[in-house]
Amino acid sequence: MRARLLEWRELAPETRHFVFEALDVESLAFVPGQFVSFTAPITGKLITRAYSLAAPPQGRKLELCLNRVQEGRFSPYLFDLQPGAEVDMTGPYGTFVPRQPVSDSVLVATGTGIAPFRAILPDLLARDSRPQVTLIFGVRYERGLLYRAEFEEFARAHANFRFRPTLSRPEPSWQGRTGHVQPHLLETIGRRRDMDVYICGLKEMVDDMRAQLKAAGLERRRIIYEKYN
Repeated sequence: MRARLLEWRELAPETRHFVFEALDVESLAFVPGQFVSFTAPITGKLITRAYSLAAPPQGRKLELCLNRVQEGRFSPYLFDLQPGAEVDMTGPYGTFVPRQPVSDSVLVATGTGIAPFRAILPDLLARDSRPQVTLIFGVRYERGLLYRAEFEEFARAHANFRFRPTLSRPEPSWQGRTGHVQPHLLETIGRRRDMDVYICGLKEMVDDMRAQLKAAGLERRRIIYEKYN
């Protein structure tokens, strides 16, 4: 399958939101939380990378949220693409999707790990069961709070949703939460062990969070995660 770049916009320094169109299909069917893989010839070799879909299904469109990795091979290639350019794509794939039946949930993201939650959140909040959902989003600086306005609007529109951003390197003007996501997650779940916890971010954070949740007595099946290097 081929995907054509329609547009992109800057979200933060070295971070972009991309909108592609899947070609040769009537619509791109997927479950929020899944990913696609892109393949391209780079410096004489075929390179493949996986990227979480950053929006719910919407016909042939697919949205991604990417950092430019300066030492990387694929992200600089994508950042150099202009609207109209095409790239090979496979998928969607993945099991980082809402558990059934849906329970009260905490979503934990760092950096561009927020991408699948931008797709998952509307699905969770549309459920008739109205689960209580909390999104904990950790970044270094305030400018790194990707899609912040969207999540704040979700919180205003849905009484069952809470948005809890936290900064590990806050400026003096920041009035919100500080530090890493781990203590904020443990505070949020408190004594409850009947919640689902979804975690997406760098491997070190995800592994640490899983270990803490297991030590706290949360069942393995309630810890749903996706990690990257």
